[in-house]
Amino acid sequence: MASLGIAIIGGGIFVKEQHIPAAITSPFLSIKAIWSRSRKTAEDASKLVSSDAAPSVDLYSADSGEGKSYEDLLKRSDIDGVIIALPILDQPSFIEKALAAGKHVLAEKPIAKDLETANKLIEYYKKVSAEKNVTLAIAENFRFQPGWAYGAEEIKKLGKVTGFVVRLHSMMEATNKYYLTPWRTTPQYQGGFLLDGGVHFTAALRKLLGAENAAESLVAETALVSSHLPPVDSINAIVKTKSGVVGSYITSVGTTMNAFEFHIACEQGVVKVESAKVVTARGVGKDAVEEEKVFERTSGVKEEVHAWAESILSGIPNPNQTPEQALADLELIEKMLSSGEQDGARQKLEYQGFI
Repeated sequence: MASLGIAIIGGGIFVKEQHIPAAITSPFLSIKAIWSRSRKTAEDASKLVSSDAAPSVDLYSADSGEGKSYEDLLKRSDIDGVIIALPILDQPSFIEKALAAGKHVLAEKPIAKDLETANKLIEYYKKVSAEKNVTLAIAENFRFQPGWAYGAEEIKKLGKVTGFVVRLHSMMEATNKYYLTPWRTTPQYQGGFLLDGGVHFTAALRKLLGAENAAESLVAETALVSSHLPPVDSINAIVKTKSGVVGSYITSVGTTMNAFEFHIACEQGVVKVESAKVVTARGVGKDAVEEEKVFERTSGVKEEVHAWAESILSGIPNPNQTPEQALADLELIEKMLSSGEQDGARQKLEYQGFI
């Protein structure tokens, strides 16, 4: 199968640690170029691309002068697609330009800073894709971690879902390498780190619950516990599903507690998912028998990048990477934040049917 020429757009931490190694690993991709705001950042990122995998990686940047802009890169006929990993506020405009130039796009999550911007981007994509025959995929690597899919299947075996509890507690230290990224230190978008990282967790919850238990409404309270994490760093939400089930979603990136737990209660048992480990308790009370499944740890990025390449070559979009999935992930976070801003007012959900 032929390989696709791609460009990496961005030269930050995640690009260097995840996207470039993933693209190199995929037999279907060949890195032709790297663009970043500064030439130095592009050069630093290019050092991670081996000469064997990409013998001629061209560098583009905002400060490289004539012929080396983002727009110049998009004119190249040997580049079929781009992987975009830029600050949240910048992503949509770069995505639109790439689509307009006839390039397939894999863009980092979240799809946009808010639902309004995301919906405008999706409408633009629908229009351009029909004209240019290009695709937009959103990179949600949690969907490519095997524990979530396995947990979802185990839940289906245990009958009707009767409740759920999600607890996600951590401290985003001011010394953390991601915190030190300037656009994250003083966020100009809703929720700060609760949005940036939170869409991973709403994606995971949605996967576990499935379409039959899609969230229908929620109420939430929000707070800023640690002053270095504005605008808010904590959410306590009660979520009601269309099946009538009520569950809790408790998360904070500004607490000294540590927790990473997804507990889904069913008529015939409980499934507990902790990233790479899934514990299924079959039965109720003293008769319950636990079965533990441990998966090899993976960020899921290599798998998602490879899946994106396969989807382009096959012409069949991967259902785990659709913009509509990313819109639903974003909606859960935005509605929790909106409820908190409105002193716990109930929020209706519109886009949760995409599982």
